[in-house]
Formats: sequence, C-alpha cells, structure tokens
Amino acid sequence: MGVEIDQAFVQEPQHRPNLSIAKAQEIPLIDLSPITTTNPSPSAIEALVKQIGSACKEWGFFQVTNHGVPLSLRKNLDEASKKFFSQSLEEKKKVSRDETSPSGYYDTEHTKNVRDWKEVFDFLAKEPTIVPLTPHEFDDAIIHWTNKSPNYPPNFRGTLEKYIEEMEKLGYKLLELIAMSLGLEAKRFEEFFEDQTSFVRLNHYPPCPYPHLALGVGRHKDGGPLTILAQDDVGGLQVKLKHKTDQEQWVTVEPTPNAYIINVGDIMQVWSNDAYESVEHRVMVNSGKERFSIPYFMFPAHDTEVKPLEELTNENNPPKYRPYKWGKFFVHRTDSNFRKQNEENIQIHHFKIA
Repeated sequence: MGVEIDQAFVQEPQHRPNLSIAKAQEIPLIDLSPITTTNPSPSAIEALVKQIGSACKEWGFFQVTNHGVPLSLRKNLDEASKKFFSQSLEEKKKVSRDETSPSGYYDTEHTKNVRDWKEVFDFLAKEPTIVPLTPHEFDDAIIHWTNKSPNYPPNFRGTLEKYIEEMEKLGYKLLELIAMSLGLEAKRFEEFFEDQTSFVRLNHYPPCPYPHLALGVGRHKDGGPLTILAQDDVGGLQVKLKHKTDQEQWVTVEPTPNAYIINVGDIMQVWSNDAYESVEHRVMVNSGKERFSIPYFMFPAHDTEVKPLEELTNENNPPKYRPYKWGKFFVHRTDSNFRKQNEENIQIHHFKIA
C-alpha cells in the first residue's frame, strides 16, 4: 500500500490505541429466521423485536444470522474485493475519489498522521446520488454523484450492484424491527430513504509493522441510522462498552461465520431522542495478517430533516436535538474528510439542546 509512519505520530503517546479490552463479553447474536422464513408466529416476531430493542439499548451493536443474504453473493464480492486491492497502486488510483464525488479508491498514504491503516473503495447505492453542492445553509444548489467502475476484476460493478440490492432488503427488515422495538409503526422509517444516499465500502487492512501504534480505523461513531458490516475471519472490530467505569473498555467482536454485524448510528440516536445510542467503535490492525471488511452504510435522502420523532417526544421527554439537514451534514463530513482538515468534524452533539 505504500504507507509510512510519520515519526511525530510514533513519538506522541496520545495517538496510541487504548488497549484496555474487556474479556469474556460478546455482543448479542440474533437469529433473524422469524422474518426470513414463511409464516412466522406472532410470538416469534415479538420475541425478535424485544431482542433487537435490548441489543440497541444496551450495546448499540449486534450480530445477525439467518439474514437471507445469499452466501454465494457475499463470497463473490469478497473475492472481487481481494482481486481489486491486489492490483498495483497505480492501477487502483485510476479510479480514485475526487472533489466531484467521494466514490472510488483512496488510501492513507498521504495523511498527516497515519492512524487509519487501510485502503478503501466506495460505491454508491443509487446512481446518481443527489446531494447538496455545499454544506452552507442557504445554498440550495445540488450535485449528482456518480460511481467509478474499475476495469478489473471483470463484472465488479455488477457484483456490487447485486450486493447492494440484498443490503437494502436486509436494511429495511432491520429498520422495521427497530421501529417496532421503539413502539413505532413497522414502516415508519421508509419515507426517509426514497432517494437514499447509502453506499457500500470495501476495506483492506494490510499487515501493519507497528500494531501498537496504529489503528485500522480510529475511534468513531457512524453518522447514519444503520450500518451492516461483513468482516472476514481475521477480525479486529472493537466496540466501546456503554457502561461507565473508571477506565473506558473495549470489546472485541469475534467473527461469526456468515453473520453480519449491525450497529445503530447517530441519526437513529436523534430519531429515538437518545433511547438508542450510537456507540464508538474502532478497528485494530494485525501485524501478520491482512484483513478485509465490507460495511454498508444505510443513509437517508439528502433533504431529510433529522430530528427526534414526534411519537417519541412529549412534555416529560422533550426533543433533545435541534433539526438538521442530512445532506448538509453528510457533505460537510465528506468534504472535510477529503481535505483532511484538522478541526473537529461535525457531530450530532453540535445540535444537542442544552
């Protein structure tokens, strides 16, 4: 990949990952067969909804099995991802992201401090994806983002498009279960996704010679409502425990064959008025093995006004966030990430009502 460790990064201890890992704890593993088989019993659905609600409230993360996504499709995309990243850097950079669209390839080679030890290929779920031209509040101009398609491996684009179709199906099922767990109508969230801004990301984490100094991905929270993650058997994902202790602790998410890891993001935290919290997570690097993962970020339409849902607020539980436009928020983050700005990125706490 050509990544070099900046010496200033090596010398600054505050950049080193906190290695306080909580042992013998696992995020919930949930069987989705009640919604992927025919004629499920009402009691099975009710039990599943309770499981989802408990996982969202206590962890913000859970794994799902019997999810209905064809294993052959996931295997095809895994193989295509490995073939793409096996190319020379020169070939991969032919489909690099740029200022006109965030889709395509990028790596961490030119970052100021190499904390994210990975390379990435992003592919939009909807083409074109409509977003604001700028994050400025009174600028109504829009832009159409389009995908970049590598020539290699063959049928890469077709495989990605089929995979996205399956992610959408699974995502809508999960949103229904989450809505029901909050006491909402099952289809409550669907209206926000007609012109969605979702995308799939292929991650490659090469072996790192300094695993005690770098992270595959630094600690962060996801900005959307829902993320669906496929990880290989190498693992590395860690979730921060929500329970308050003297020292923050992280739980390693052990890979479960053919399962997906689900987490609720910032938008779900706002929609639920803090009933469900978006939880920090990170990825550890491995000194001897490369790692691959494929997250699907389920994002709403750019013109979605994100605010606590009226059904979940009242006199005793008033809205805890000011409304914000998702597209402006998303473009602000995308632009600052592309330019590698040093100031803090926009966060939902900037909209928190004191």
